[in-house]
Amino acid sequence: MIRIDPSEVSTGKLHGMMLGAIGPRPIAFASTIDEEGNPNLSPFSFFNVFSANPPILIFSPARRVRDNSTKHTLENAITTKEVVINIVNYDIVQQMSLSSTEYPDEVNEFDKAGLTMLPSEKINSFRVAEAPVQFECKVNEIVSLGNEGGAGNLVICEVLLMHVKKEILDDDGKIDQYKIDQVARMGGNWYTRANMGMFEVPKPLSTIGIGIDALPEDIKNSTVFTGNDLGKLGNVERIPTNTEVGDFVNNNSDIKGKIQDANLIEIHKFAQQYLDKDDINTAWNILAAIQ
Repeated sequence: MIRIDPSEVSTGKLHGMMLGAIGPRPIAFASTIDEEGNPNLSPFSFFNVFSANPPILIFSPARRVRDNSTKHTLENAITTKEVVINIVNYDIVQQMSLSSTEYPDEVNEFDKAGLTMLPSEKINSFRVAEAPVQFECKVNEIVSLGNEGGAGNLVICEVLLMHVKKEILDDDGKIDQYKIDQVARMGGNWYTRANMGMFEVPKPLSTIGIGIDALPEDIKNSTVFTGNDLGKLGNVERIPTNTEVGDFVNNNSDIKGKIQDANLIEIHKFAQQYLDKDDINTAWNILAAIQ
């Protein structure tokens, strides 16, 4: 591995390496107004949710690396103590990118990006009508992280009102992770479209997994299984008993035939096929049959 000491490289290079390594990052499409009521709209990928009670979102408009100047969004947040954070989906990603152009103060990025200003209910800043979710927020605090170019400014926002388009909800009233069709920022000019690469990872809430350290040695040291495979196998409450394994094998003649004369590597590869399909129970019964 290469080593990078932040004190020995330029801010620009460090910035690029950090953003290339840390991602995908959600995007805060921040809408603010200045003290005269002029709107501003700009995206920020230093952003996330940090609390539900109170509901807190934080984004960071960093000082520009090239000239140490601050952004209009930060100046407006300091002055008005409010912001609308709009969520970006694939339908508006190009318009969002266009709005990041450094237009002069008097230019309305809503107009430049062809987006619709929608009045908020609890604050004066406008919402992006096309955004699937919009958060009306008051700014509780702004924490400056430095005075040099590249320094962040944590804008700590408390959600006063959340707007969600009905079209992105599932039958249970929850946000459907496919329908919302979010995009996220990566390094350079790269973005990712979330619903093109989503997968589910079951997380036990009522049981405790045995852990990889408790796996039988031949499984733990297998040349076949990946770290993800071992993680799935270790995420069970217990290994099947001999009785359970016997019943399973006897009731599945195809599996019984495959493992009867197979060597260890072949059995591991066979079990891996079921792990790839998230059929952990079958994989474990195959493996436990030879223990």
